[in-house]
Amino acid sequence: MKRTVRSGILAGVAALLALATAAGAQEMQFPEGTATPSETCGGCHKAIYREFAFGFGSDITYKPTTIPAKPGEKLDLPATVSATATAHAFAGVEPYPIHSREAEEEGKSCNVCHYPEPFAIPDMNVPEMTKPKARPKGKEAVGITCASCHLTPEGKIRGPYDVKGPHATVADPAIQTSAMCAYCHSMGKRVPGKQTQTFLEWRDDFNKPGLGKQQCQDCHMPRTMRKVAEGSDTPERAVARHLWTGGRSQQRLASALSLVASQPAAGKSDLAFHVINVGAGHSVPTGSNRRAIYLNVQVLDKKGKQVATKEWMFAPWYGPRPDDRKFLEEDKKRPDAVAAMQADAQGLHEPIIRAGEERILPWAPELKPGEYTVKARLIYDLNRYNDRSFTEDQTEINSTTLAIGVKKP
Repeated sequence: MKRTVRSGILAGVAALLALATAAGAQEMQFPEGTATPSETCGGCHKAIYREFAFGFGSDITYKPTTIPAKPGEKLDLPATVSATATAHAFAGVEPYPIHSREAEEEGKSCNVCHYPEPFAIPDMNVPEMTKPKARPKGKEAVGITCASCHLTPEGKIRGPYDVKGPHATVADPAIQTSAMCAYCHSMGKRVPGKQTQTFLEWRDDFNKPGLGKQQCQDCHMPRTMRKVAEGSDTPERAVARHLWTGGRSQQRLASALSLVASQPAAGKSDLAFHVINVGAGHSVPTGSNRRAIYLNVQVLDKKGKQVATKEWMFAPWYGPRPDDRKFLEEDKKRPDAVAAMQADAQGLHEPIIRAGEERILPWAPELKPGEYTVKARLIYDLNRYNDRSFTEDQTEINSTTLAIGVKKP
């Protein structure tokens, strides 16, 4: 009898504890909003935090870029971020975005995405993408956090599944679509060639019936089977890896563009280079105007001596028109003069390569009759405003070699 009573009491206590836990599940608040440190979330979501802050499961490698007028300045990473961390983890500490925010309208253009307040996921077909609201000055240090994407304006944590946790949650299927990325990875109306158009590029060029079904997450956040929080009683299910592999991932870069060199007419020096966007669901390069891809071509004679060379640069325009030196005087009057002049000073260049596009670049070097080797390389540059000789932030992503013969005309 006593054992039965004791069991009943224990069962009652357990039930009360369970009720208390359930009641407390809705009590966790986020007074710091999106400035809530990601380490707070990492206490329960250990695997996801390791991916976010340390790049576990990726091939991401940090490559330092220099700041204009401050060559050689080094980045001192905090202990909570590694050299293989994701771009989201870097957003609050990497010096170049900080420089960019100072250069572009005193931060009014860039702060909104590097330090966003909670936002509602926009409609997939929105004609013009407005900016999210930026956090106030005193809450910038932590950059992009888990809460930046998961905290709703109502103070709940959104995710793909209907779950119970120590905080209010809401299931939102849109978090698994490209619309989730749209606020920070597109801006304004679609202008082909302009920077910060990634979502709009995907929607207008790639997401077509019979063409491309992949959402941003399918390539940049591959899924695995696991628990969302290791200590929870929820079952294992498909969960995205929080890696956002991109410009610092050899795998992402190498799969984006195909490169073919050809000699259209036998015996002539005329060459053609075909750069084809076969692997990206958006333009390449995409995002910030500082990103670039170079097509570097060398012609070598039989002794291996370079006899001709040519280079093209593909890069997003800073604004809604091609970068052009003729606008430099006009740029001086702009609130974002530093950034605008930086882009226009480089002059006209090749526009970015849209999803599915084949760009053919002809070149007719002056060559004497003989046999030659043509070497072509595609090089990705994280910051085209560096001196061209600065290679620490560059990655060769594709190359090809072509043997040609040139005859007398």
